[in-house]
Amino acid sequence: MSDLKVLLVDDSPTMRRIIQNSLNKIGYDDLISAENGVDALEKLEAVEVDMVITDWNMPEMNGEQLVIKLRENPKYKDKPILMVTTRGMREDVIAAVKIGVNGYVVKPFTPEILKKKITDILN
Repeated sequence: MSDLKVLLVDDSPTMRRIIQNSLNKIGYDDLISAENGVDALEKLEAVEVDMVITDWNMPEMNGEQLVIKLRENPKYKDKPILMVTTRGMREDVIAAVKIGVNGYVVKPFTPEILKKKITDILN
């Protein structure tokens, strides 16, 4: 299995479980979950991760705000970030890339799509 440590940020417990199951299927099992950007930033202070997978639409601090915060911090400016969201409009993808997201997956997705995106980001 991979030794990649992933922070998974999504406000929906069901979606976190779906993404977690997909990650487990493709060999990633070192996962930390957060329910929004604020929670994610707190967890990042305590644990070093190799990659962040975040939703866009979340309460308190959304994925866009989280990505901007991470990119402003020298410690995380090069951290791989994958956005997994229901927002599939071209403008959304462009906006995400502009703020520094490394990859973009639109829900619903398959484990294979997730694997390809993660592989592309890490290589």
